[in-house]
Amino acid sequence: MNTLDTPLTLPNGQVLPNRLMKSALSESLGDKNNAPDKRLGRLYTTWSQGGYGLMITGNVMVDHTQLGEPGNIVIEDERNLDSLSRWAKSAQDYGVPIWAQLNHPGRQANPLALGHTPVAPSPIAPKLPGAKTPRELRPAEIEGIIERFATAAAVCEAAGFNGVQVQGAHGYLISQFLSPLSNQRDDDWGGDPERRMRFGLEVVRRIRGRVGPGFAVGVKLNSADFQRGGFSEDESRAVLAALAREGIDLIEVSGGSYESMAMSGTAASSTRAREAYFLEYARTVREVVGDIPVAVTGGFRSRDAMERAVQAGECDVVGIGRPAITTPEAARLILEGRTETLTAHQIRYGMRNLLGRLTDLKALDGVLDLSWHTDQMHRLGNGLRPDLDRGQLATTIAMVRRNGSTSFRAKRGG
Repeated sequence: MNTLDTPLTLPNGQVLPNRLMKSALSESLGDKNNAPDKRLGRLYTTWSQGGYGLMITGNVMVDHTQLGEPGNIVIEDERNLDSLSRWAKSAQDYGVPIWAQLNHPGRQANPLALGHTPVAPSPIAPKLPGAKTPRELRPAEIEGIIERFATAAAVCEAAGFNGVQVQGAHGYLISQFLSPLSNQRDDDWGGDPERRMRFGLEVVRRIRGRVGPGFAVGVKLNSADFQRGGFSEDESRAVLAALAREGIDLIEVSGGSYESMAMSGTAASSTRAREAYFLEYARTVREVVGDIPVAVTGGFRSRDAMERAVQAGECDVVGIGRPAITTPEAARLILEGRTETLTAHQIRYGMRNLLGRLTDLKALDGVLDLSWHTDQMHRLGNGLRPDLDRGQLATTIAMVRRNGSTSFRAKRGG
């Protein structure tokens, strides 16, 4: 029977020292050239001492003209190989494998960082305040983006990362191709579930063909969009069955998008009480993915729930997200039995009756909470401890400075 401190051997032979993973959190700590700066290395040095068996980075974009938010790291070639190598080493000095999460925002691109119209499978705008209608990608451009993912993975391998995770969830480009709400093409890249999944499969195939067998390739995939008429659990299982034949090493199950933020703690109270938002779905994918390990992120807080999920074989790896920001040593505390529950910090706006008449409070609170956690990561990157008393005003000012007019759109995540 596996426990949280049982090592896990992945299909490619890579060994994770335990079952707790620091899941992707978009750090926004790139310099003016979208390269890792010293703060990013300092942040990951801190996390590397936290006891995790695996660390997944936040968004690493594959095109400098298509960013999710200011401060994204971008990999297009080897121009920043030295700083990327220092970033990878900052985790590995303490024996922790680190994977870069590769991503393209598609229609979720930040207009401030982009400066022109975003691109997507179809010209359909997301239902977000201020969102632009994207331009439909041409087939040749789709092929070019697939190649960008493969190039970025090869650079990550050269820089010393232990693997990459392909971001196929949370409403980003691969997720947009999968969903019938955002992909209404009728060519080779859309029209039915098989063609909608083609883009993501081609990205994984191209990466797997470009990197060595010892380099891990993982995928993060939505269980569902949680939107009427969107990507369903049945479609998700079909995608996972296809991915299982492509030589991947770890599947991370998540759900939702920035239009329906199931991944960010906006689930119903009954779901939050069960802790793991997507564990029930994860149980159903075992028979379609075979021996490929499954990670579940979202909602885990207690040591007991984490231990029971792994012992029962409901998942192989437990992902820890925002609690890793405010408690960087969260995994070590859990593994050593020094805490039974991780504290989740959440901040909301006041004047709720007034604001509720003017805007969507749930979305506004989500943006504020994401920005508050970004501020805490920046404090860690500056060698400081989290400031748990940081308030709404300071968070809002920092958010506007960082993101300008796009501040009140929910953009961060992993």
